[in-house]
This record gives sequence, C-alpha cells and structure tokens, in this order.
Amino acid sequence: MRVCVIGAGAIGSLLAAHLASVADVSVLTRREDHARALNEHGLKVSGRHDFTARVTAAATAAELPEFDLGIIATKATGVARAAAALVGRFPGATIMTVQNGLGAEELVRAHGDWPLVSAVTFMSGTKHSDTHVEYILDTPTWLGPYGGSSYERVREIAELIVEGGLHAEALPDLRPAQWSKLIFNATVNGVSALTGLPHDGHFATEAEPSDLGHLVHALVDEGKHVAAAAGVELYDDPWEMNVLATQRGSAHYPSMFEDVGARRPTEVELINGALVREAARCNVDAPLHTAIYRLVAAREASYS
Repeated sequence: MRVCVIGAGAIGSLLAAHLASVADVSVLTRREDHARALNEHGLKVSGRHDFTARVTAAATAAELPEFDLGIIATKATGVARAAAALVGRFPGATIMTVQNGLGAEELVRAHGDWPLVSAVTFMSGTKHSDTHVEYILDTPTWLGPYGGSSYERVREIAELIVEGGLHAEALPDLRPAQWSKLIFNATVNGVSALTGLPHDGHFATEAEPSDLGHLVHALVDEGKHVAAAAGVELYDDPWEMNVLATQRGSAHYPSMFEDVGARRPTEVELINGALVREAARCNVDAPLHTAIYRLVAAREASYS
C-alpha cells in the first residue's frame, strides 16, 4: 500500500515511521527544510522502539507521489488547511482522520469526496527534532468507517498499522470510542491547560476535599451524561481511562498544556467546544464543561 501522512508532528511521525516498514510512505510537511531533513536523514524512532525509517517527504501536495491512503495527522486546527491542500488530487485515495474531538471528518468532506475513515488514538510521543520522535505511550488507535465507507477498508488499514508495529483496532461504529476519548480529552486537556499540571496523579486523587480528582471525576460524569443524551453508549469509561493513564509511572503533557505554554492556538473548539455544543443540541446542562471551555478560550485569547 502507498501511504501519505499529512502532518509530521509526534503522531504523524510515529505513524509514518512505523508504516514505512510495511508500505511506501510519503510525508507532507509545512516547511521545505523539514521535508529536506526527512529526505536526507530519515525518521528516527526512539523510546519503546528504536529504528530509523526512510520516507519520501515534500512540502507541497504537487510534489507528492500518488497514494492509496492519506492520513491527516495534523492537530484539529490544521485539518481544514491539510484537506484544502489535497483538493482535486489523489481521487483514488482513502483519507483517514486521527484528530481529538469531533468534526474533523466534516472538515475534510467539505474539500473532497474521498472515502473517509475516522480514527482516534491514545498513543503518544515527543518530537525531539524534525527527524526524531520518541515513542512514549504504546496504546491503541481505534478506527471506524465514516459516511458509508467500507468496514473492510477500515480492517485493512488497522491490519497495516498493526503490521507496522503499532496497536490498532477496527470498529464497525467508532462513535462509542470517539466519545470515550472526547470526554477524556475535554476533561484532561482542559484542566491541564488551566492548572499548568501535566496529566499525573493529581487528576485521580480524591482523598481530601481540595484534591483535583473531585473536579476531574465530576467533569467525566457530566460528559457521560451528555453522551447518554446523545444516544452514545461509551466504549470505555473515561474515568477509568484517566486513572489508568495516571498510573503509568511518568507524567504526560497533554496537547493543550503544551499549546498554552507555547502561546499558540489550542484544539479547544473541536474538543471542549464540541462537547458543549452537543450538550446544547441534546438540551442537557453541562455547566462544568462550559466553564472549562470558556476559560481555555479566554486563556487563548489572552495571548492570541
């Protein structure tokens, strides 16, 4: 299979490097010097795996070879721009989104009629340079069909990801898993961005009245109430996901924590904003998530 990964952040780099062992992989970057470095030096993975992959990189879609599968691995804020770069090209490709939150698929669909696969991932990594990514959390990517696309195609892609050395699971309906991740992310990302805490034991501690775990638990419960009103039976319990993640032995730095620290746009609209809008659509009160959403948006407004 010929694969193109659009966006070479931590997740995109992990996917591109691992898939390069079982497929012809190209990478679309935003910068010419990034593409040049990948072409010259390859893409090194350290941490849970240790190898260097050879990929073909380009900074414009016109320079890309044809591909069968395009994986848009940008942050939610970059999806529309990534999809726009592909307009009128690669008519035979399937496009897969792998963003946090809700709505990435609609952003892609607005730019083309490619078959779509929707995915969410719990794996994580740290970019040390344009050509080096550290593989930290080896947790799965969940995939499902979107808009009438073939489940068999979803299974093929999941098998390819697994063959490349990562974890993946094909699901006939992604919404239960997508909502589990949405509630987890809206809670953990939002609280981390506002407190300046990495995702660590504070998020699961409820021993004292002042402990942060009480707020985190309440946010999760509120999110589960919204999911139930939307008719979604969750794939995993977001509170248990939170507790398990805090027990992995090292603190994790959520994307919004890093975005706020670097004073750049966050994914608040497709994560927290999406949950709040779903609550309004279902006529359900979500005061805690609404407060988190507005506070993160205000934090972003303070520097943007």
